[in-house]
Amino acid sequence: MRRNDTRRGIILMVAATAIFAMQDGISRHLASGYNVWMVVTIRYWFLALFVVALAARKPGGLRETIRSGRPVLQVLRGFLLAGQICVIVTSFTLLGLVETHAVFACYPLLVAALSGPILGENVGWRRWAAIAIGFVGILVILQPGFSVFDPAALVALLAAAMFAVYGLLTRYVARIDTPDTSFFYVGTVGVVLMTPLGLANWEVMTLPDYGWMAVLTVIGALGHWCLIKCYEAAEVSAVQPFAYLQLVWVSFIGVFVFAETMSTNVILGACVVVTAGLFTLWRERMKR
Repeated sequence: MRRNDTRRGIILMVAATAIFAMQDGISRHLASGYNVWMVVTIRYWFLALFVVALAARKPGGLRETIRSGRPVLQVLRGFLLAGQICVIVTSFTLLGLVETHAVFACYPLLVAALSGPILGENVGWRRWAAIAIGFVGILVILQPGFSVFDPAALVALLAAAMFAVYGLLTRYVARIDTPDTSFFYVGTVGVVLMTPLGLANWEVMTLPDYGWMAVLTVIGALGHWCLIKCYEAAEVSAVQPFAYLQLVWVSFIGVFVFAETMSTNVILGACVVVTAGLFTLWRERMKR
């Protein structure tokens, strides 16, 4: 596939964000009735099968895919992402989809802030200014010091921080390992971590919820497939800004499916955070 097919890449990114938004909605529904460990474990079972099947089809098969120049960091990435998924799904049940993703939208800013100490990249004053503005947006959402402040919002902020570190580690290992290797470790390490936790906290679901769980696993794999094909078709810097559309889709699901409300401070804060994030992405593209 040509890597300069930006239009195809954008279409695939938009599709991926819509699918991941549906995945988050179903996860919110299931985690509201069952424990998070079990829900995330079942997701990982299907994801592990998916990544193994993809690896088996690659040249060299599983043996070539599993070979890594940074195996310890790959394992750490897998643990970190599994933990982050548990944290953000918990946040869905505490805060709802809208507020969780409004806070989570700050993760590109955290990536930019941490890229200096972790990757040794130079962060100029313009990006630091964008990071500071984005932090103001987070304060608008969280409203610290006011009676309406919900400490549970810090759970969403923790999920964003964990995902930012995961993203930086992904960048670091990408200097040596292929994307196929990194994706393989995400699925296989995660399933090793989550399976004992999920089995120890197993609950019997209703028949309709088994159906929702089946849908969740299938669309999760479909979303990852769209994302893989997206990055094969176009440069990351060209399609990454469209990842913010997930906040839009999630907001629709949160409001119209779960009857969540979009307060003024959340809307304003999210706009500030997204604008600052888009600026950092633009600056990164200009530097490259």
